[in-house]
Amino acid sequence: MADKARILVADDEPHIRRILQFLLEQEGFEVHLVADGEEAWKAVAGFHPDLVLLDVMMPKMDGYSVLKIIRAGFETSRLPVIMLTAKGEDSDKVRGLQGGANDYVIKPFNHEELILRVRNLLEATQREREANPLTGLPGNRAIEREIQERLSGQRHFACMYVDVDRFKSFNDQYGYSRGDRAISFLAGVLVGCTQKYGKARDFVGHVGGDDFVVVTECENARVLARHIIEEFDSGVSGLHDPQDVERGYLEVESRDGRIRRFPLITLTVALVAEAQGRYEHPAELSDVMAELKRFGKIQIDSAVACERRTASGATEMVLVGADDTGAD
Repeated sequence: MADKARILVADDEPHIRRILQFLLEQEGFEVHLVADGEEAWKAVAGFHPDLVLLDVMMPKMDGYSVLKIIRAGFETSRLPVIMLTAKGEDSDKVRGLQGGANDYVIKPFNHEELILRVRNLLEATQREREANPLTGLPGNRAIEREIQERLSGQRHFACMYVDVDRFKSFNDQYGYSRGDRAISFLAGVLVGCTQKYGKARDFVGHVGGDDFVVVTECENARVLARHIIEEFDSGVSGLHDPQDVERGYLEVESRDGRIRRFPLITLTVALVAEAQGRYEHPAELSDVMAELKRFGKIQIDSAVACERRTASGATEMVLVGADDTGAD
């Protein structure tokens, strides 16, 4: 996580609190200690932790009761909680997990294992919070972080901005439920193509609506972009009604009652085939991809728009054809 994660430790044993404080602060976490259940649930509201290490057996209120309060609160219902207990009985673990605990650690615990469990749970929670609720793909914050890390690194990479053409007319004709189905279909195409034709470090993010970002390796970018177009086009007829597919367009009634015709939805992929070393901030790269997207959307059919160096060294925008998948 970019900021120092805040961890609440609730345990009635002073030596356990000291050990946990030492271990967690060594790892760079901000730690707040409480000694009983009543202090614990009050600290959840006052300290606003990113994760709670919660002992089961505590005075005033046990860990199960504190967990119940945490899960009942609107703002805290998804707060990560790791239960701590000296008990090794399966029934105790089951009770905690049924109550909504994310993980369970038995005392005495292995120090390295505990830190790994904390880090893994924090990272998983961050991914969940940043994910797009429809597709489950990383959202805007994760996309910006991924691109910034790539820009700051030494490895060459390519970036694509993927957008559905005439998506508004599709939504107007079929409704938002069918629109969500189309977005989910595109998400599946992007993930499937990167897994099948991409590289191990490829990244797919969902900006929102019908907009996506794909980060891949330079030498593979054009091939991957063409596969994305082909996979989308091969399945797009299944998103439309048969009569619309047969005639090749949608008839959408405008607000003034007139019937307007729109071609079936297609896809535009704006591709910057070499991004590393050219930009310092994701916003600069985004501006270039937006310009390429506008160029690609001039086409009626699905298109991949990218940059190309001319003989004079200038940059021009071109469309990538089915056979044009090599380097410049």
